[in-house]
Amino acid sequence: MSVVSKVANDYITFTIEPKKSIALIAHDGKKPDLIKWCQDNYDILKKHTLCGTGTTAKMVANTTGLPVLGYNSGPLGGDQQIGAKITQAEIDMIIFFSDPLTAQPHDPDVKALLRIAQVYDIPIANNKATADFMISSKYMDLPYDHNVVNFNKNVQNRAATL
Repeated sequence: MSVVSKVANDYITFTIEPKKSIALIAHDGKKPDLIKWCQDNYDILKKHTLCGTGTTAKMVANTTGLPVLGYNSGPLGGDQQIGAKITQAEIDMIIFFSDPLTAQPHDPDVKALLRIAQVYDIPIANNKATADFMISSKYMDLPYDHNVVNFNKNVQNRAATL
């Protein structure tokens, strides 16, 4: 889970601790791929705190034995719940096996999640290759400092100019 370590003028520095809080998400056609990836990376994932959207979380937990906190299903607001957890510094990274070839009825929610992950500088993998690179990074076992816009200052500045 991220920890706010200092407030700078325009940015806030967050520290992602060695024990990560990882969100697991997969579109229906990619759930088997994510489950297989979790099985292949069991020894690494068991050291971290896992959560995910409803069906994905349940399937990963049932198949791998990893504890995964489940939120709502994506189309029922799960993507938004995970986005909210990012804004509260409770999710450090996202593994999201998305299906680019199938239309998703909740696509605006997915785009909102991707946007909030970018705004808060959260690592996000949308495919196996990127997930492999992320999970094998030296930062999986180390703290990682990253800067996020100081939104309080930003709001104050905007309010003063309106």
